[in-house]
Amino acid sequence: MQRSFIAIALTAASVIALSGCSSAAPAKSTDGTVQIVASTNVYGSLAAVIGGDRVTVTSLIDSTAKDPHSYEATARDRLAVQRADLVIENGGGYDSFMTQLRDGSDAEVITAAEFAHDHPDAAEGEDHDHEAEADHGHDHDAEDDHDHGAGHGHDEHGHSHIEGFNEHVWFDPDIIAHVAERVTADLTELDPAGGTEFAANAKALTAELDAIDTEIAALHGSLEGVPVLITEPLPGRLAAAVGLDDVTPEGFASAVEEGNDVAPATLLDALSLIDGGEVRAVLANAQTGGSETSRVEDAAQQAGIPVITFSELLEPEQSYAEWMRVAISDLAALEK
Repeated sequence: MQRSFIAIALTAASVIALSGCSSAAPAKSTDGTVQIVASTNVYGSLAAVIGGDRVTVTSLIDSTAKDPHSYEATARDRLAVQRADLVIENGGGYDSFMTQLRDGSDAEVITAAEFAHDHPDAAEGEDHDHEAEADHGHDHDAEDDHDHGAGHGHDEHGHSHIEGFNEHVWFDPDIIAHVAERVTADLTELDPAGGTEFAANAKALTAELDAIDTEIAALHGSLEGVPVLITEPLPGRLAAAVGLDDVTPEGFASAVEEGNDVAPATLLDALSLIDGGEVRAVLANAQTGGSETSRVEDAAQQAGIPVITFSELLEPEQSYAEWMRVAISDLAALEK
């Protein structure tokens, strides 16, 4: 990513973010703040950082105690979305419950997955011009014509996966940078008086994203080709970005994500890789798993192979930048 932005300390913006977040359904604004609803606190934290005290943010899934894979939207969630001025969702089948919640809403909608080059809704040949998007060069109506929750094969966990697409796009700082630009542009349209503040906060956030991207690139040089077993697709994008070689037997990760049993032969292949010392680490989802993943993690620990877990949500009082740096630091341990 190449961006020439003023570096403003993100820590100050993070304090603003925490004061602006809420998990309760907001009333229609009576204090002049822009009402924002995000499907998870990953996107909610970004909106709060950019919007500061000019926004009220509701994150529908806001705790690591809540499993996004089995989350069932409530009447309170629908009320929050219907009252929102701006809605931020992941898309790509990850939070498909948002499609129904948005039915009848006139809120602006930002779908993070549509900024991924490998997403079916990404414009062919799109070069992701950051400046153009920040200057309102996007067509909301055209984007909203997409079925944001569309996918192939709705599973029992409420996901509606798009075949061949890893929907966990928040582990890509470049995609998050595009989300931040859209949030800034939309907030400026909704609250023009806050435009200068939104832009300054976005520049600080983007400076942090640039720094994270640099750290990922540096790690790629030392981790390229290191074999790992990934039990669930969550960390797949980040693992690829730092150069790790995913040698997981085909069908293992997808079965875990979809809540299906891993085929016995596939499980045996995974255990064989661990017993044979053919992987340097096992990467797992801290919030999703089952008996097969437990067997793999136990085997790795017995073999002295590290098990690195990743979360789909931020911890309380944790910023996106802090969260990403924890994940990167955990992977950097494989350099030793």
